[in-house]
Amino acid sequence: MLIDPYGRPVNDIRISITQKCNLNCFYCHREGENEKTAKEMTPDEIKKIVEIAAKLGIKRVKITGGEPLVRKDVTEIVEKISSIKEIRDISLTTNGVLLAKYAEKLRKAGLKRVNVSLDTLDPQKYQKITRHNYSKRVIEGIIKAVETGLNPVKINMVVLKGINDTEIWDMIDFSAKTNTILQLIEFIPLNTPNLSFQKHHMKLDSIEEELRKRAIKIITRKLHARKKYLLPNGAEVEIVKPFHNTVFCANCTRIRVTSDGKLKPCLMRNDNLVDILTPMRNNANNKKLEELFIKAVNLREPFYKK
Repeated sequence: MLIDPYGRPVNDIRISITQKCNLNCFYCHREGENEKTAKEMTPDEIKKIVEIAAKLGIKRVKITGGEPLVRKDVTEIVEKISSIKEIRDISLTTNGVLLAKYAEKLRKAGLKRVNVSLDTLDPQKYQKITRHNYSKRVIEGIIKAVETGLNPVKINMVVLKGINDTEIWDMIDFSAKTNTILQLIEFIPLNTPNLSFQKHHMKLDSIEEELRKRAIKIITRKLHARKKYLLPNGAEVEIVKPFHNTVFCANCTRIRVTSDGKLKPCLMRNDNLVDILTPMRNNANNKKLEELFIKAVNLREPFYKK
């Protein structure tokens, strides 16, 4: 098992396979990547990185972007990762625009579960946030993913003051009706204009307190010590509060890979990246690639410390 200098195990990897996207959400942090690049990893290169990670003890993979479903070979990528016997769980984060088209193919390729970004049920608010009018297609994608057997399907709702903060309980009802899990996510100041953050950032403490009062059961997840609230109507609501949250950082078990093949120890930093793709393309052996992976893990430290 990989353990970083702060005693945190590293057992899952989040891989960005593209920076391209078919939406333009104003709050997008682009997985912490500052510079756009046309250089993307091939399916075989992605598989190789996951093989190295798996040999070092990583068991879970999350595929993200950009929007991963804009890659025509996304199903092939999932198939290649699922062929690695040590990997127990493959998930994917998507904006859902193309999910109805790909859900069944992805499940057959080995995808276990999916997170879908949907911040509002109001088409006009959706257009304001994403600059597109695809909200109906996203809802269709969520329903299709549930029907296909991707389990669980999680809805990612970034809570934005003055835009969708009055819809939280409507979204909770929607998640209960669609048999999905709702994640309420705090807006963070990463790759976002400061004025937008100041205008729309909202603490989730009061919402969480209301959930605590109404919940029939509360579960604490290992990842980030996140709380999940089970409500009487069958809804499951998870709170994701990364901003100035030392508990969140102290329980981070994730390492990332940028879309151009760099190991990224922390979402919030770009000054400690470790390039693994260039050595791979220069025919570095497995031992060298493992050393680079261990180097990246040793560079991990909580962004917010006690």
